[in-house]
Amino acid sequence: MSVTEKEVRLAAMNLLARREQSYQELVDKLCRRFTYSEDSEAVAEKIVEQIIEQQVQKLTNDGLQSDERFAEMFVRSRIAKSQGPIRIMNELRQRGVSKNVSLDAMENQNADWLELLQQLSIRKFGEGPPENVKERAKRIRFFQYRGFSLDQINSVL
Repeated sequence: MSVTEKEVRLAAMNLLARREQSYQELVDKLCRRFTYSEDSEAVAEKIVEQIIEQQVQKLTNDGLQSDERFAEMFVRSRIAKSQGPIRIMNELRQRGVSKNVSLDAMENQNADWLELLQQLSIRKFGEGPPENVKERAKRIRFFQYRGFSLDQINSVL
């Protein structure tokens, strides 16, 4: 199986046409798509990886792939799902987005995290405060899982 630059570029553009992708996500998906079988030579795999890296870098240079655009879209979608800043930052890091790009995307959204947490609390648990320690602990665990800090959680509870 020989992989051409044209095939890689076309596959990458098809992935980008569906949704924004981070640089690392795009490389990983293309590597999975164009992988050789286990008995293939390591040299051939390195060549394919080089072709993929070159084509993704060309797409980035052409403005078709952008970690900044991806991070903006990702942060917006996660805020709409009532996820907190800690979880959003961790997920961006897992997708290969640099810390600086992630922080810029978070700052550009101007999210009011306390207001978002308050709305989530009302939607999930109602208006009232926790009835006992067990209920309070349950809420704290839920909010931490959603990516909010203890300071934010304590101010809402």
